[in-house]
Amino acid sequence: MYPEGGGSVAHRNDSRPLYQGLILDFVGVLTAGVLEAHRTWCVGQGLAPNAWRATLEDHPEGRSLYAALESGQLTQAEWNRRTAPLLGVDEHHNLMGRAWSAVRPADSMVALARAARAAGMRVALLSNSFGLEPYDPYGTLGVWELFDVTVISEREGIAKPDPAIYQRTLERMGLPGEVCVFVDDNPVNLPPAADLGITTVHADGQADTVKRLSNLLGVLPAAA
Repeated sequence: MYPEGGGSVAHRNDSRPLYQGLILDFVGVLTAGVLEAHRTWCVGQGLAPNAWRATLEDHPEGRSLYAALESGQLTQAEWNRRTAPLLGVDEHHNLMGRAWSAVRPADSMVALARAARAAGMRVALLSNSFGLEPYDPYGTLGVWELFDVTVISEREGIAKPDPAIYQRTLERMGLPGEVCVFVDDNPVNLPPAADLGITTVHADGQADTVKRLSNLLGVLPAAA
């Protein structure tokens, strides 16, 4: 019998949980349709479909501005103002929120997070931030409530893959790395977690990611 609204967690032979903590990234783990949403928005603005990605990842100034946003050195409002002309759009107000407007929560991963917490696991969010005002992505997609612990790079002044942010997450969870699982879509962010003894799972976009994670944790979301 599973706990109400949750699931069951795997145990060792001595009845101690095999895993006691689940650490989740946000983008690419708890979100769905990000690339499609950005491409659709870009086309609607008269831009090339890949303009958002190219500006944030390939343009030297765009890449620098986004790194400053992640570490809290730049507010989202200031990032909006300075990035809009790099993209080639006139209106900078709530640029981030407009580009993210069609992104959806990843329902199956959300359900698994709820089940893990209901089964007694500590659940944490470890996210490289892209600002909280005027657009709060976590609140908009309704994921704040999923977590016992939230570690957001903007608030910490450091971002993944800096090893210190993983250590802070474990400290706030009150757990050693050996009993935790970390899920991230960016493979660069996984080795620092593994170095702390955390079991890592690459959210590689495949349809079976949640099933693989569910099997690893021994947690089954309640039937709909």
